[in-house]
Amino acid sequence: MKNAIAKNKITYKNQRGSVLAYALVIMSVVMIILVSMLGYISSQLKFSFNRVEKESAFQAAEAGIYYYRWYLAHETSGMTALEINNFLQTGGPMGFSPSSVEYNNIGKYQIVVTPPTSGSTIINVESTGWSDKVPDMKRTIKARFRRPSWSEYIFLSNSFMNFGDQAVVYGKVHSNGGIRFDGIAHNTVSSLLSSFNDPTYGGSKLQFGVHTTTNPADPTAPADASSAIAPDRPDVFMGGRTFPVPEVSFTGVTTDLANMRTKAQAGQGKYFDATGSGRRINFKSDGTYDICTVNSYNSNTKAISNYLGVITGATGTYSGTNGTSCIVSLCCSGSSCPYIQSNKTSKGRCVSLSNYNIIDNGVIFVENTTWVEGSINNKRVTVVAANLSGSGGQKDIYIGISNNNLRYASYDCSNMLGLVAQKDVLVLNDCPSSFIVDAALLAQGGMVGINDNSFSGKTLLTFNGAIASYLQPYFQHGNSGFADRIYNFDNNLLYCPPPYFPTGTDYAIDLWEEM
Repeated sequence: MKNAIAKNKITYKNQRGSVLAYALVIMSVVMIILVSMLGYISSQLKFSFNRVEKESAFQAAEAGIYYYRWYLAHETSGMTALEINNFLQTGGPMGFSPSSVEYNNIGKYQIVVTPPTSGSTIINVESTGWSDKVPDMKRTIKARFRRPSWSEYIFLSNSFMNFGDQAVVYGKVHSNGGIRFDGIAHNTVSSLLSSFNDPTYGGSKLQFGVHTTTNPADPTAPADASSAIAPDRPDVFMGGRTFPVPEVSFTGVTTDLANMRTKAQAGQGKYFDATGSGRRINFKSDGTYDICTVNSYNSNTKAISNYLGVITGATGTYSGTNGTSCIVSLCCSGSSCPYIQSNKTSKGRCVSLSNYNIIDNGVIFVENTTWVEGSINNKRVTVVAANLSGSGGQKDIYIGISNNNLRYASYDCSNMLGLVAQKDVLVLNDCPSSFIVDAALLAQGGMVGINDNSFSGKTLLTFNGAIASYLQPYFQHGNSGFADRIYNFDNNLLYCPPPYFPTGTDYAIDLWEEM
């Protein structure tokens, strides 16, 4: 009996030990789960907290970008492009050093502004934001502010423009007059006008500021078209059409011309006065250009008759022996030159060119008519022909001379040519039958196009760049001009316009990224 009782006690104790072991295991498992849950909850709380503070830091950084946009608009309101350039180079109240600003009582932002380089309109702004609770948790946003350049338009005009049904245009088109467009536009087509009387209808039919007659034709615009909605025509306007929009002022270019002359005279390029009948410029692939004075030219064809260069010989006449001291160059050479005799007798006069390095991001300003040819190789330059003296006529630029194209060595931002004429930019009959032009052209008071006088038919014009013309530009007129015309917008002109090329006055953000 005693043995049975003792055996039961041992069994009971063993059972109690097993229950305790099970309880400890269960408690351990529960503790592990609880610790894990608490850790997870803690990490989620911390993550949520950090996420909130990161978002606060982001909002502070973004506030810095938009503050600077407001600052630019406020400080530059009413300024001309030249005044804006001067303002940016001197800094303004904020300067261009970091400055911390309180944002909405939740954090701060710090702005670092990189002003535009010479000849550029691009401002880079970095804004770093952080919250007051976690100042070490920072986020940075970089934005690029840019004033739109006139070189952003494949066609820009102050006058009515008419594009036929064969026109295929890449790049933006704008007119301060109305636009009739019957081809295909791959980018935005815009006009200052909400409606106008289309001269192709004899001026008796009111049309939308940008309209098409492509089947089906746009309906006639109402008398007050400012609030009317033109039909959507993606078959014609693939990039859309917009009107009315603000004017692009050709009159304001006068200020740009004065600025470019000042820069050229100050050494940011080269200035040439009104000597003779103009200058001939030949860009060379070695990064230089030859220039000589034009003595006379044909008033009809605009072809150069003769040149006046550096005369060798103390008396101004040929004084060498058998032409050994006579320098004949590309400007005028051979027996066809009126000043050079083929046998180089004493009746001849020797003509030589002046040669200069192309100042990168500079301007060549000629106070007279200018003929331009050659090729650009890793240089950015603008050529200007303008008479700013207040007396005498406006000056032109002529291209397509000596049967030469006007080319870039490659299509990138390091190769850029702007041609700015006070009046016309014209292609002459001396151009190749298949003519290639790489440039941004601007005719402030006249036309970009062909010289109609004695211009025989040519085969093909391939234009790569941008055209701004006060009057409607054209390269085919009746039996004159080019049978086929290809207009390619150079996308590099969006961010790398020619130096000192006219721009708008309003800054916009065109690139935004978090660092």
